[in-house]
Amino acid sequence: MFPSVRSVESATRTRSFAGVSKNTVLLAFTSLFADISSEMLYPVLPIFLTQTLHASGSVVGLVEGVAQATQNIVQGFSGWLSDKLQKRKSLALAGYLLSAVAKPLMGLATAWPDVMGGRFLDRLGAGFRSAPRDALIASSVAEENRGRAFGLEGIGDNLGAFLGPLLAVVLLISFHLNIRSIFYLAIVPGLFAVFMVLLLQERAVPVAAKSKIDVKLRHFPKPYWNYLLVTASFGIGNSSTSFLILQTKGIGASFEATILIYAGFNLVAALISYPAGSLSDRWGRRRVLLLSFIIFFISYLGFARTKSVPLIATLFVFYGLFQGIFRSVGKAFASDFVPERLRASGVGWYSTTVGLLGLVANIVAGLLWDRIGHAAVFYYGATFAIVGSIGLLVLVPGGQNNHPDAAAR
Repeated sequence: MFPSVRSVESATRTRSFAGVSKNTVLLAFTSLFADISSEMLYPVLPIFLTQTLHASGSVVGLVEGVAQATQNIVQGFSGWLSDKLQKRKSLALAGYLLSAVAKPLMGLATAWPDVMGGRFLDRLGAGFRSAPRDALIASSVAEENRGRAFGLEGIGDNLGAFLGPLLAVVLLISFHLNIRSIFYLAIVPGLFAVFMVLLLQERAVPVAAKSKIDVKLRHFPKPYWNYLLVTASFGIGNSSTSFLILQTKGIGASFEATILIYAGFNLVAALISYPAGSLSDRWGRRRVLLLSFIIFFISYLGFARTKSVPLIATLFVFYGLFQGIFRSVGKAFASDFVPERLRASGVGWYSTTVGLLGLVANIVAGLLWDRIGHAAVFYYGATFAIVGSIGLLVLVPGGQNNHPDAAAR
């Protein structure tokens, strides 16, 4: 028999301190190693595509759009499967393993479709693991500490995204490795992430999950769907960071400087993640999320207008504030609207929305990049940041964080 909800929550409070439990720490380290693996490749990937394989900006947008959409769309399925089976750890483990072994395949590419294939497998694994992992995070601490828990995982994720590019620079400059070797070596931290997952302890959820995918409106409360609509209206302009990397390189920054700037962006994202999550617990998610939309708008407007490397580097780092806030607070907000038995599904469909609209954003950005001009990509994104901000204020409840079980009734 499952324990009562009250006893589970009491035990959770005992095991955790200020939103930190053994599982949340292990999951933070899991994200750290996984993102070191991924981010060793991410800043060199658009340059590898355009300079080594001679692909166009539209191809970069297509590859990253498909990758992002794959990751996030699969989260909807993996979230449902995780809720149905009540098996978070095993599904997350399979996803981390697939992502790790997919990395070297991109280094073997002789044409951009080969890169797309490897990137697809990599993000397929990332999507498969994310919703179960996020459900593990949400269930590892009491509700009032959920923002802190997601923020702690965000620290690991974004710190890995800071260290990964630095490791790539060291390997390229100090050890004089070629760019393809970076893809081969990225499997090592990926396997460390797999080991961290093996150490997790999964507790039973005290209610049975539904036996079919929850896609009908009646299964989730109206505020949840309003939140997805706002996420979509913002996400249609939120194109891949690859275009920021190409813009930085395109105005005159060296290859190494571009990677270091990108590393600085991820450091800022890492540093802001936990404070942003904690602040959202106290101030309310909507206020903090709105701040991230405003930061996005300012950053994209600056990218559209500046041709100065120091200024664009500053903007890129400033953009890291958006990344850290949006990642930790956005998911925590989605989980607020749904009961625990559907939490992986709720976060999964939120991520699916981000992925589908990210695919649209990247395809549009690639076409704008090639046919109109680089600045058009950023004006486009800034416009939809305004649309998303208005939607957030009008459609999403502005009170303190929602109680998911109450919201679902």
